[in-house]
Amino acid sequence: MNLFELTLRFNGFPIAEAKKRLKKIQNIPEKAYEKYICDARREIVDFHLSENPFYKSFVGEKAMSNWAEVPIMQKKDLQKPLAQRLSYGFTPKNGYVNKTSGSSGNPFIFAKDKACHALSWAEFIDRYSWFNIDLSTSLQARFYGIPLDTIGYQKERLKDRLGNRYRFSIFDISDEKNEQFLKTFRRKKFDYINGYTSSIVLFAKFLKKKNIVLTDICPSLKYCIVTSEMLYADDKELLKTTLGIPVINEYGASELGLIAFTNSEDEFIVNSEALYVEILDKNNTPVPNGQSGRICITSLYNKAHPLIRYDIGDTGVLAKNSTFKKPIIEQLTGRTNDIAKLPSGKTVPGLTFYYVTKSVIEDNGNVKEFLIEQIALDTFKIIYVSERELTSEEMQLIEKASFTYLEHGLSIEFERASMLDRSNRGKLKQFISKL
Repeated sequence: MNLFELTLRFNGFPIAEAKKRLKKIQNIPEKAYEKYICDARREIVDFHLSENPFYKSFVGEKAMSNWAEVPIMQKKDLQKPLAQRLSYGFTPKNGYVNKTSGSSGNPFIFAKDKACHALSWAEFIDRYSWFNIDLSTSLQARFYGIPLDTIGYQKERLKDRLGNRYRFSIFDISDEKNEQFLKTFRRKKFDYINGYTSSIVLFAKFLKKKNIVLTDICPSLKYCIVTSEMLYADDKELLKTTLGIPVINEYGASELGLIAFTNSEDEFIVNSEALYVEILDKNNTPVPNGQSGRICITSLYNKAHPLIRYDIGDTGVLAKNSTFKKPIIEQLTGRTNDIAKLPSGKTVPGLTFYYVTKSVIEDNGNVKEFLIEQIALDTFKIIYVSERELTSEEMQLIEKASFTYLEHGLSIEFERASMLDRSNRGKLKQFISKL
């Protein structure tokens, strides 16, 4: 067991058992896989109906004779204090607790039991191994944000050291900062890049402007893994050309773990071992493979907290040749972010605003939805839906966060709304630039 897995084990996540469990599921033959899925989803529903008062109340008294009668969960349904949503025997201290990114505009706190979280890591380890990437020994160039408070910052830096990662902070992707990134690539033998799509694309555009292919500077690079945002075909070609390496697409969510991952044949393979993914129409009816619809996901093994027929807020298409064991995402529409430009000349990706707005993501569920509009170079408006109006102290906290993560001198306006406008896909975009 390597250092990364030992760290998981030390923190109470049974990674060795999870890897064995994953292998056992993967060995189920195709002809028996539909039964496996049907049995697993029935078992997780029965468990939460018996052991989770929140889910029992959510379902109500209606008897469910088939899967189609299981109600759809929306993110707004989960915006209650976490303690009210946990199954019997689970507490925030004996499981894994985190916050969703809020990229869809509907933030909430969630929990996983430790075995479920270990299984999520076993899946990441397995998928990365498809490309001979070892999470313990392969050096990662990480294009991510990082908390700037002392405790959060040090915690993420420790995770980076244990995970063999070097973090490039995405809060400033100006040409000056990209020059510094280049110097780091010259002196470190990175094996792969991993990070937010928009941030890596911005870096790739800088390379193109400089007429540089990254592997000429860092020949040890083998792959680029993009995550958290849409990867468009033209951006993928840009990355392949300027980085000089194959591009792997990763689709996940903090509350669910890995949802889909590109294989060596460039197929976008759904995680069918621990999740059940459905594509539904506006009437919550499954659409035929090859047609577009809302992506709803069931976490088959999370006993601490129900995520059953959970509408993640994205739309997509499953390929016609998808099977229960090998579902393939043919098209994915979701989680794209605009780029913000600041008076100093800094350019930052829209996901930066997760770090600014996380101060309003409270466990009491007050703020239901939010979005940020850039209405001038130095002016941003935060539009939010909440049970009560934000206090002046809360507003000051957000303003302070904007100075920390972006820059001083910005004007932050607040507007409370009864509802937020959505795109024609029903998708709420967290950041919109009106420049």
